[in-house]
Formats: sequence, C-alpha cells, structure tokens
Amino acid sequence: MTKTAKRIQAWNVDVNKSYGLTEALGVVKANAKAKFDETVEISINLGVDPRHADQQVRGVVNLPSGTGKDVRVAVFAKDKKAEEALAAGAEVVGAEDLVEKIMGGFMDFDRVIASPDMMALVGRLGKVLGPRGLMPNPKVGTVTPNVAQAVKDAKGGAVEFRVEKAGIVHVGVGKVSFTTEALELNVKALVDALVKARPSGAKGMYVKKIALSSTMGPGVKVDTASAS
Repeated sequence: MTKTAKRIQAWNVDVNKSYGLTEALGVVKANAKAKFDETVEISINLGVDPRHADQQVRGVVNLPSGTGKDVRVAVFAKDKKAEEALAAGAEVVGAEDLVEKIMGGFMDFDRVIASPDMMALVGRLGKVLGPRGLMPNPKVGTVTPNVAQAVKDAKGGAVEFRVEKAGIVHVGVGKVSFTTEALELNVKALVDALVKARPSGAKGMYVKKIALSSTMGPGVKVDTASAS
C-alpha cells in the first residue's frame, strides 16, 4: 500500500483542467511510472443510449501507428483459406478441430477471424467467445472471405470499438514508449472513426468527454475539440 501511495503522490496532473491533446499525451507519458511499457488508454463518453437499437456504436479502426501489442490471431478456415491465414501470420488455424480445442479450454488468442462458410461451426462457441468479446462479426471485419487481409489488419493495428452500457468507449491507443506524435495520430484516427460511426438515433452533442490515462497512471481530461 505504501508503494502505491507514493506513486499516486508523485502524479502531476491538474484534475480540473481540460488539456489540449498534445499536452494531455505529454502529461500521460510523464506520469507513467510503472516498470513496464504501459498501455495508453482512452475513454470517450458519447451522447448515446446503447439500450436503444438505433444508438449502438460499433466498428473497427486501423491505428496508423499500430498498437504496440503482439496480437495473437485464431482463424476458422479450411483448405486454401487456411493456408492463406497461416501465411499471413495467424497463430492457430482450424475448423472442427479448433472448435473442440476451444471447448476444451484453449483460449491462447486475442482475436478470432472466420471465413463466412465457417460461421455455422463457430456458432457453437457463442457462449464461450461471446462474453469475451471474441465472437467473429462481419460488422467489424472478422467474418470475411479475405481471411489473410483480416489477419494482417489485426496484427498491423486494427482495433475494435464498442460502446458500453454507460455510453463510453474504451480503447488502447498505443504504448507510453510511442512518441507523442504517434499517439496523437492514433487518437485522432479513433475519434474520426467514432464520428463516422455516429448512429442515426444520436441527438445533440455526440463526443461529450474524453480522458486519457496509462495503465497505472491518472486520468487526464482532454479538450474534445483538440482530438478531432
């Protein structure tokens, strides 16, 4: 507890101030004191009520500077598509055998991709993959005939976003070791994708609040205008 208290006491951030994006990222990086390369996380409060079907916000965005994370990909595919997925860098590829492996407890992956013809098979894993947010979905490009490209995108910086019950989107946008400029590009790419995904039912102010933080660091308020 003492170590935690000292770390918190060392934070240098004005909790009442909304920083410009560049300055906010600088504050996040300066307050990242952990002994590992912390993830820079963004929380965006949107003017939507996800309980209504016409106010859902979900999609995928390619972060231009990457995520800094080694994404492990599992692919459901057969024959030529299975070979293409492996060649693109997928860690595990299979069909019925992969279903059995996952049902047996195997979960050593971060993203699941499936060719359309595999979805009847993958559907059996709904109760396993669904709660973890890993169920393949055509809306975010994880059900696709071009599995090789989907694997490359996943490993190259593609991240999914989905609004939570409270109307907030949480996404990791890089590592504190990234340059401020690289993180800024990622944040702006995400905000742009969210704006483009604005649902028809959203009324009034859409991007209401933005906050940045590192894994172990304090939250830093961001001036919403500076992130667009």
